[in-house]
Formats: sequence, C-alpha cells, structure tokens
Amino acid sequence: MAVLAHAEAGEIAARLRNLALPEHQDLRAPENGLVMLRGRIGGDGAPFNLGEATVSRAAVRLASGEVGFGYTLGRDGEKARLIALCDALVQSGDFGSAVERAVIAPLREQLMIRREQAAAETAATKVDFYTMVRGEG
Repeated sequence: MAVLAHAEAGEIAARLRNLALPEHQDLRAPENGLVMLRGRIGGDGAPFNLGEATVSRAAVRLASGEVGFGYTLGRDGEKARLIALCDALVQSGDFGSAVERAVIAPLREQLMIRREQAAAETAATKVDFYTMVRGEG
C-alpha cells in the first residue's frame, strides 16, 4: 500500500490498463476529508495535536466479493479509488500475482530509484566538520 500511496495516479492507471480488469463497483465513492496529525515532544513526551491533513478515501468491491480500501494524502479521489481497486485485486487469487508483477513491482522499483537519487543528491552536499583542540585542554 505504501508503494501505491507514493505513486502518481496516472502511473497506477497506466499500469492497470495493461490488465484485463474484472467487474467491480464502488462501495464508497471517492471522498475527501481531514485527519488530525498528532505529535510528541521529544518523541516520547505527551501527545499534542499538530494540525490537520487532507486525505481522500474510497472502497471498491470486485464481482468475486473481495473488498479493497484506498487512502491517500491530498484531494486526489481517483488515486484513492485506484489504490482501493489494487487492494481488492491483490486479495483475489486470480489477479493477485498479476497485479504484483505488472503494477506494484515496477512502481516499487521506480520509488527505490527516486529515493536513491535523492539520497545521492543529499550525500553530495554533505560537509564534515572537525574541531582542532588548542593548548593543553
């Protein structure tokens, strides 16, 4: 699900077009809402409300009965619906391996490449500081 959440809606849709999708229906049409973000002071202190974030959610049911749910940050209802469809398809014995092979694995590879590029760009700007001690101190 994390791979799908980090992918663009167009990337997911393009990869799903290569599959023969089964009949499916929206159980919950894509809708937008807010979730409260919570934090902790120092990582282990008392929790506090940091603010709200916009999310989209959807639910899809395949004709064979599998139900998938999709959530994503932002107001992209179509992306939430595509994530829900992928979730339902992965649960299906007939489509699970095909979705993993044709949709999720290539998107995971793209995500890893983007993360490695970002890490390389960040590492290129690394500065090492050192301190020279003077005197007997």
